[in-house]
Amino acid sequence: MAEDEDQIRAGGLHGLPRLHTLDEVAELQRAVGRVYLRYSAGPAADTGTSRDKESGCVLPGLSTNPVTPEPWWDRPAREWVARQLCQYAHLATGSNVGWLLTGTEVGRGPDCEPLLADTTALAVITDDCLEQARAVYRTAFDPGRR
Repeated sequence: MAEDEDQIRAGGLHGLPRLHTLDEVAELQRAVGRVYLRYSAGPAADTGTSRDKESGCVLPGLSTNPVTPEPWWDRPAREWVARQLCQYAHLATGSNVGWLLTGTEVGRGPDCEPLLADTTALAVITDDCLEQARAVYRTAFDPGRR
C-alpha cells in the first residue's frame, strides 16, 4: 500500500490519523459507529460516485466495504475487521490506499457493497495494519473451504 506522503497529501488524506493496528481500527469504529473502508487515491481524487467496471454504470455513491461488524457476527471484532481489510487489499496499488470513512448509505453496488454519499474521511490504514490483518485472516479463516 502506498504511504508516500505526497500521495497521501494529493489524495486529501493528509492530516488524518494513520492506524497501525487492528485494535486502533476497532477502537475508531466503536467511537464513531458505522465505519466503512475504501481503497482509492483518497477523497480528493474521488468524484463522489463510483463506476461499475463491468457494465460501465455510474453508481450513486462511493463503493465501500463495511468495517463495522454485523449483529450476527459472533466472533471477535478484530477478525471481522481483518477480513474486511483483506477482501479488497489487492486494490491498494499505485496511488491507492485504504482509508476509513463514514457517510450516508444511498444504495448497494453490483457486488452488494454499500454505496456512500456525504462522506467524511476518518483515517488511513497503514501497511503495518494491513499486514496484521493478513496475519489474523490467515489464522482465523480458511478461504479455501466452501
